[in-house]
Amino acid sequence: MNKSSTDRNPETTTDCCVAFVTVPADAARSFARALIEYQVAACVNAVSPVHSTYRWEGSIEEVEETLLMIKTTVARRNDLIRAVEKLHPYDEPEVIFVPIEAGRPSYLAWIRDSVSGRP
Repeated sequence: MNKSSTDRNPETTTDCCVAFVTVPADAARSFARALIEYQVAACVNAVSPVHSTYRWEGSIEEVEETLLMIKTTVARRNDLIRAVEKLHPYDEPEVIFVPIEAGRPSYLAWIRDSVSGRP
């Protein structure tokens, strides 16, 4: 396969990001699929099990969860947050974003296309 120089040279300072959301393990697949169907995520990777320890309402909690790594764009962040709020069983779901500083231009274009709202 012949790759163009654009594909080989990483794009920097992108408008793409990764969101981290933890969900109950039994909800991970349907949750991820819904985010793809809503077109707020290009790809969702599920990492399980994740052991989470946190303080909630004065008590220390320890639970097994699944960590979702969600690829999207900065422009779709608020839509992703709304989707998580709608779908998530927790009162205060984790939704944090990390910018994608660099990546293959063709992959980043795929993320953009996947969440653009076009079928």
